[in-house]
Amino acid sequence: MDVLDGIYTIQNANQLKVEPLARPSRLTISKKDIFAVFEQSPQRVYSEKELARILSQHREFWRLTERTTVGPFIRFLEQQEKLIAHDFYSKHYDRKIKRYSWGHASPYELALSIQSNGYLSHSTAVALHGLTDIIPKTFYLNVEQSPKPPPRGGLTQRGIDLAFSRQQRKSAMTYDYGDWSVTILNGKNTGNLGVETVSGLEQETLRTTSIERTLIDIVVRPNYSGGVFQVLETYRRAKEHVSTNRLAATLKQLDYVYPYHQAIGFLMDLAGYGSKSRLLERMGLHHDFYLSHGIEKPEYSNKWRLFFPRGLDTSS
Repeated sequence: MDVLDGIYTIQNANQLKVEPLARPSRLTISKKDIFAVFEQSPQRVYSEKELARILSQHREFWRLTERTTVGPFIRFLEQQEKLIAHDFYSKHYDRKIKRYSWGHASPYELALSIQSNGYLSHSTAVALHGLTDIIPKTFYLNVEQSPKPPPRGGLTQRGIDLAFSRQQRKSAMTYDYGDWSVTILNGKNTGNLGVETVSGLEQETLRTTSIERTLIDIVVRPNYSGGVFQVLETYRRAKEHVSTNRLAATLKQLDYVYPYHQAIGFLMDLAGYGSKSRLLERMGLHHDFYLSHGIEKPEYSNKWRLFFPRGLDTSS
């Protein structure tokens, strides 16, 4: 008898039944071309929206029908063990974020993927620049706010004293993932001043703040940088790598209301920068200032008109 394309299944001793082979799906047929797009891309982490855009851009070349939506597309890639799902959860806001990586992705890449217009900052930037031995468990992602009008009124000593008598506020926008987390900071609008791309430990491309911008940020927000004692250690490690001229220029462009140059100059002196701190001193010393918020029983630097925590190592 004629045999059609298929396989034989024995039903009984005297009868053979022909079962047609299942046709491969269009996704399976185009698998090689689909994989090539992801393998050749420098991007390793994607949102569902980004995967939907890739599907739309290549649908015709991959010969996929409109019935192949992003859901089946993602499931197919997961079944091929190429696409890996990553779930982030914010307890405070009861909010979930899902991201997908093509193969392995570093924690830095995953953190950056939460907000595509953000950049890594504070203690995360310190680690990326090799200025600490601490392995980060919390990644700080700075997402700049829209431009805002400058505050009304001038700076007064009473205003400074009141503002720094209280503990500094901390962002509650934290997403947990495994044994680490990502905290999103609504940063001052700077037009990405001092933001650059660096290579991570896995040669991944990462957006982060420059050394000079990082040294400013950790003074402005020491609670995102391990506290002032750790900030001082960072300044010591950065001494041979920082441009004081570039740091001063960046600080002027950031145009902060508070005189953070006094805190920066003070830390430079403690860290052994020598005469380099004079550039900060020339910016003026018009008010008493504070190295951090809520200092109990502070000590005082006459040179910098600065209150700082007791016990800070001033021997260097």
